[in-house]
Amino acid sequence: MAVKNAFYAQSGGVTAVINASACGLIETARKNSKKIGKVYAGRNGIIGALTEDLIDTSKESDKSISALRYTPSGAFGSCRYKLKGLEENRAEYERLIEVFEAHDIGYFFYNGGGDSQDTANKVSQLSETMGYPITCVGIPKTVDNDLPITDNCPGFGSVAKYVAVSIREAGFDVASMAKTSTKIFVMEVMGRHAGWIAAAGGLANEQEGDAPHIILFPEVTFNEEKFLKKVEQSVKKFDYCAIVVSEGVKNKDGGFLAEAGTRDAFGHAQLGGVAPVVAQLIKDKLGYKYHWAVADYLQRAARHIASKTDVEQAYAMGKAAVEMALKGKNAVMPTIVRKSSKPYKWTVGEAPLSKVANVEKMMPKNFITNDGFHITDKCREYLSPLIKGEDYPPYKNGLPQYVKLKNTPVKKKLKKSFTVK
Repeated sequence: MAVKNAFYAQSGGVTAVINASACGLIETARKNSKKIGKVYAGRNGIIGALTEDLIDTSKESDKSISALRYTPSGAFGSCRYKLKGLEENRAEYERLIEVFEAHDIGYFFYNGGGDSQDTANKVSQLSETMGYPITCVGIPKTVDNDLPITDNCPGFGSVAKYVAVSIREAGFDVASMAKTSTKIFVMEVMGRHAGWIAAAGGLANEQEGDAPHIILFPEVTFNEEKFLKKVEQSVKKFDYCAIVVSEGVKNKDGGFLAEAGTRDAFGHAQLGGVAPVVAQLIKDKLGYKYHWAVADYLQRAARHIASKTDVEQAYAMGKAAVEMALKGKNAVMPTIVRKSSKPYKWTVGEAPLSKVANVEKMMPKNFITNDGFHITDKCREYLSPLIKGEDYPPYKNGLPQYVKLKNTPVKKKLKKSFTVK
């Protein structure tokens, strides 16, 4: 059997550990050089494949590839670009196959969320019908932790750790000033439909009075009266109130509290910031002085405080993807399978891409307290192992040292160019 090259692309919002998956994949491919040729990466994700803008990772030293394990964000560039269905836009999928065939690519590894796994699944199907079969393996990635089947998603554990640490530290700050100054602190975190990241903030609350006192989940309809009553109770009891709010919190009509009225490349509503909305509501109704913060990119870029569990799992998913492909497995995604929580044990499983694509995993009802404002012990048991362990990058002059790859381009072979709309 002829040795084929591999194509790897990073998709969607990046994480603190997506490069660890890239590291696991490339290092494993290099150890199997008699079965896999070169690993090409898409510059700016799948757009790189469509425009034949490929990166030759063989030009990078082993040391540089190894350094990806502790470097945040997407080393090859990512994008928010969703390929439409085969019937709607077959031309894009055919273009992918053309590029893969021109560069002798027989393996397609797509590192992303549900939309990405859907794309990999469709490429697998079309390549068969076009007579140039591609082995397609997805690699799970999303800070939102909303992919089905896998116990958790690489990228989530580190965001969870950042959020829990941040609300704990901010809580100490507000508590120390509450007598004469700010009594309300609102921290906004990511999570459009699933409240996993917001829930992680609850880990900081280990005893009565600890921040956060309130968590607002997308899964729980916002009730203004109940919320304000809870805020007032917290201030009277603890002298302050620290709140973690998910960006996707909705009102009784099902609309986002902070919808900006615009849409992103995937067609999702763009949100304009729910923290100031919630903070101003408290000020208007209860009169308390407030501060708010939006974790935004900080929460998903914070490699300096990444969870060791998360790093190890991200690397393992990249490694497993190559191993699955070499075993002839197609249209699958490696998953994390939890064996036990105490002590925490996990192993690698697999799921068909057809079962992963475009399915969102929400917070179970038994993970949220009956009043809708906090996490249960069951949720705490699930989340706790995911933030454990430290995996610090190397430091120099007080700053973490991250790698910047050369990202050497591969010479184009196709005469026909392709414009991404």
